[in-house]
Amino acid sequence: MAVPAGSGGAPRAGALPVVEARGVSKSFAGVRVLDSVDLDVLPGEIHGLLGENGSGKSTFIKVLAGFHDPDPGSRLRINGEDVALPLPPGAFRDHGMSFVHQDLGLITSLSVLENLRIGSFSRSRNWAIGWRRQRAEARRLFEEFDVDLDPAARVADLDGTQRALLAIVRAVHEMRTLRGSTRTGPGMLILDEPTVFLPETGRRQLFSLMREIAGGGSAVLFVSHDLDEVREITDRATIFRDGRLRATVETATVSDTELVQLIIGRELPDHSGEREEVVPTAATGAMAVEDLSDERVESVSFALGPGEVLGLTGLLGSGFERIPYLLFGAFPAASGTLRKGAEVLSLPGMDPVKAIAHRMALIPADRQRDGSVGSVSVRDNAMLQVIDRYSTWHGLSRARLARDCQDTLHRFDVRPPVPGLAYQSLSGGNQQKVLLAKWLAAEPEVLLLHEPTQGVDIGARAQIYDVVHEAARSGCAVLCASSDYEQLAAICDRVLIFDRGRVARELFGDEITKDRIAHECYTLADRAVPAGPVGPTEGEGEDR
Repeated sequence: MAVPAGSGGAPRAGALPVVEARGVSKSFAGVRVLDSVDLDVLPGEIHGLLGENGSGKSTFIKVLAGFHDPDPGSRLRINGEDVALPLPPGAFRDHGMSFVHQDLGLITSLSVLENLRIGSFSRSRNWAIGWRRQRAEARRLFEEFDVDLDPAARVADLDGTQRALLAIVRAVHEMRTLRGSTRTGPGMLILDEPTVFLPETGRRQLFSLMREIAGGGSAVLFVSHDLDEVREITDRATIFRDGRLRATVETATVSDTELVQLIIGRELPDHSGEREEVVPTAATGAMAVEDLSDERVESVSFALGPGEVLGLTGLLGSGFERIPYLLFGAFPAASGTLRKGAEVLSLPGMDPVKAIAHRMALIPADRQRDGSVGSVSVRDNAMLQVIDRYSTWHGLSRARLARDCQDTLHRFDVRPPVPGLAYQSLSGGNQQKVLLAKWLAAEPEVLLLHEPTQGVDIGARAQIYDVVHEAARSGCAVLCASSDYEQLAAICDRVLIFDRGRVARELFGDEITKDRIAHECYTLADRAVPAGPVGPTEGEGEDR
């Protein structure tokens, strides 16, 4: 059942909140993105934080971290004591708070031990480091949390799960150490979407560690877009929408339907049924990939019709995730051709410049590293692919560029719709919408997607589905490589399932459900599809 926003309803009666936020607000360029938030987090609880991208939850986390200065009138109490705002950089540690962000904040060229102790090394007054003693202490710490890590290993050699566990153990260790030297009372660990890049086994390990931390009396604030995760691991969850705290709920008693309605404030459109028939445009030809291979993909062939959405999936490491990058020339192919209309392109000779010239677009999974320039404005990112349209004999037509960019931001529902805002200040879902706007403005014939809704909230996810469907209706051929089976069931006409670098199964129409895809990935992956292109060839695909 819902606890009214700001009431501070608690699963443990009489407990003094670790953190009490009152009237916390934040504005950017005159736009209020966080509006009078009241939130309590209790000792020993795992407290979920939910909301669409742009709802204000990331801004709230950054206020706690001292990254953003809140508006005047915002108040914060930690373990019953008033804390002056804004917090100076790094001061959150002195108040018993520790953060693990989605990028984990690890230095891959250093060892596990060096990453674990980097904060204490920087604060130490000693001239020398006792490495033997430090390694022994690190092993004891890992044993305490039942984490199997070698202090001498390089972080670059760890898998995603091991890196996430290292980041969390480091955060808890720092929280304990600094709190013990400066303050009393339990601390709070803030996890900002730490599970996005983890396989299922990694999530289980992470959840076990979170329960152990909360069992020791600390509070855990867990930010996630995954409703199943939140319902499984949290005691309570707080929902943000449009910059306001809408409700705090007990996750054991609230339904998914109630959560969705609180998150988006409306009923979500049903994308699981059959997508309306698409009539491809005559100008766009079919695409066929033949004998594509590299170090992890072997002799992959398939066809993709205009106006079709083709999904690629499989277990982690099966090779499906490499296909968009091989087709775009971002990864080198060992062999293979791409037939696009009357053209035959050699994939070993492909590069991104050639791919763009052949009207292909790629939305990568890591949008910050591979798909954007975070330090420049939303406008510069959104209009990059069509900037030549605004060139005149005396320079750029800046007024027309600004007007069209503003229209684009509104059309793609980017929040806030401020062209001059730094791209990196947007939430993940809004960054993704800007990338889609950038590439679709160039009117590609082939749209390549890799995990297009990774780290994106449920409302933005539905909007991205609509964008993909609209691109297909315009005649664009869409290829979506994803490990999100629910997403594939929502948007795809066909799904190819990979195993050991090969296409092992193909699903059509009513076969494409979340459960069926999962079943095929785990049980039928060794039944390979016969060699040769699968799917529609040129001229087919109109009567699906």
